[in-house]
Amino acid sequence: MTPQIKTGIALALTTALISGFSNFLSKISVSVMKDAVLFTTLKNIVVALAFCGIVLMAPFLRKRIRLLTKNEWIKLIAIGAIGGSLPFALFFTGLQQTSALNASLIHKTLFLWVALLAVPFLRERIGWLQGAALAFFAIGNLLVGGFQGFRYNIAEVLIFGATLLWAIEQIIAKKALATLPPMLVAGARMLLGSLILAAYILVRGGGGATLTLTGAQWIWTLIPAALLLGYVLTWYAALSRLPAVATASLLVPASLVTNMLSAVFITHTSPPYAVYVAASYVLAIVATIFALRKTAANVPRPTTA
Repeated sequence: MTPQIKTGIALALTTALISGFSNFLSKISVSVMKDAVLFTTLKNIVVALAFCGIVLMAPFLRKRIRLLTKNEWIKLIAIGAIGGSLPFALFFTGLQQTSALNASLIHKTLFLWVALLAVPFLRERIGWLQGAALAFFAIGNLLVGGFQGFRYNIAEVLIFGATLLWAIEQIIAKKALATLPPMLVAGARMLLGSLILAAYILVRGGGGATLTLTGAQWIWTLIPAALLLGYVLTWYAALSRLPAVATASLLVPASLVTNMLSAVFITHTSPPYAVYVAASYVLAIVATIFALRKTAANVPRPTTA
């Protein structure tokens, strides 16, 4: 297995770990903040400012921005609009009305929608090994929370809508990463998306609420912001090294992390089918790794990160 693939797998699994913690803590954050859209806007602005600082300290990124083509600009704007703005508002509004575990379960179906889109639009092939991995991930995702069926309420619809938009974004991002560094793609997503969200908050007339936030509310904004920064940095770096389907698949174990945190701090009960869930995820990860080994020769080298 090439160093590129090994690094990509490590980055994707790190993203899953961060996502698991983020889903759990974000549920607390939106409860403390009350206004889910204001929460996600402020959180994303903090991350966008961090990326601005990174760009200012990286001469090669500033140079690459000056060399952007029209087609690259279009891709970056699309990523910011489709992935960095509306889905965040949808997801955290839904999260405010449902449990972190349910939100994570729906969000982690992302790999299925990415797989459906990656075959026709990225020309990715899903062999029997990757197909087996998708099946094992799906089984683990259903068992991880003791799945008893969807309620088909507005919260689930909002989170599902956000998940579909993020799947579309991943396809566009994969195309953009063929010529652009992951740091620049991630930064564009957060900066452009934050500008759109901030504009919505101002039009809605909720900007003044920022001045009334308590210290606790700011803390519960900054903690998820730090996790989001880690998420986008590792996620895009992984996506630049691995096929889109494999990257999205390796994010699924985040549901197990969220479930374990909920069991320890909220429900105080052991996750149902824990052994079967763990076994399913392990089999899925192993199958994904072997599938990547078979296709390693066809995976393009990443751009400068």
